[in-house]
Amino acid sequence: MKTPKKTTKKAVVKTARKATPKLPVKKKHNNGTLYKDITNFIYEAGNLAKTPRSGFWLLGSGNQSVAEHTVRTIFITYCLCKLTENVDFYKAVMMALVHDFGEGRTSDHNYVHQKYGRLSEDMAMDELAETMPFGNEIKDWYKESGAKITMESKLVKDADQLEWLASMREEESRGNTKAHRWAQIAEKRIKTSAGKKIAKMLMQTHPDEWWFDAKDPWWVDRNKK
Repeated sequence: MKTPKKTTKKAVVKTARKATPKLPVKKKHNNGTLYKDITNFIYEAGNLAKTPRSGFWLLGSGNQSVAEHTVRTIFITYCLCKLTENVDFYKAVMMALVHDFGEGRTSDHNYVHQKYGRLSEDMAMDELAETMPFGNEIKDWYKESGAKITMESKLVKDADQLEWLASMREEESRGNTKAHRWAQIAEKRIKTSAGKKIAKMLMQTHPDEWWFDAKDPWWVDRNKK
């Protein structure tokens, strides 16, 4: 009698990599339901803009929606991919796009919430996949992102934490004394080489530096010359 094979990390990675940029439409969707289901998906995506990131409640200042967090996470993922060799750029960016999509149904849980229990984002994404013509593709990206095994998924996780770190630095610049400590903790969560370098620079750079230079005479006399 043969012993059943155990599922290994390599098997998980291999399965995750089967996701392709374009999957066939599920058979249950006909011309009548296809566009209806996509329309509902568009409305659901809009709910991310109404879903607050609850960590700010404990911080005591600031606010951010899941949609706002997702947008900057995507841009950070883009940058990390440019700084890392041999990664699937498309897959990484798409994973960043959907990594928190389930929170539109479950809401965002901060670290205190997570300590005592978590609503099932996996269930939410499974149910979403059943109603979408290309739902399996979205679910594959989501699950690979959560597994944090492939380099692409590690970059997305770092981008997720770097976005939080940047948000903490912004709150620190507004006078929140707790935010600096929270930023330091976020920096310790970063795993990739590119991510660590960006985290270090975020800790050293004032959030306003991209637009404000106190030495520039423009701020005194508005003289473009």
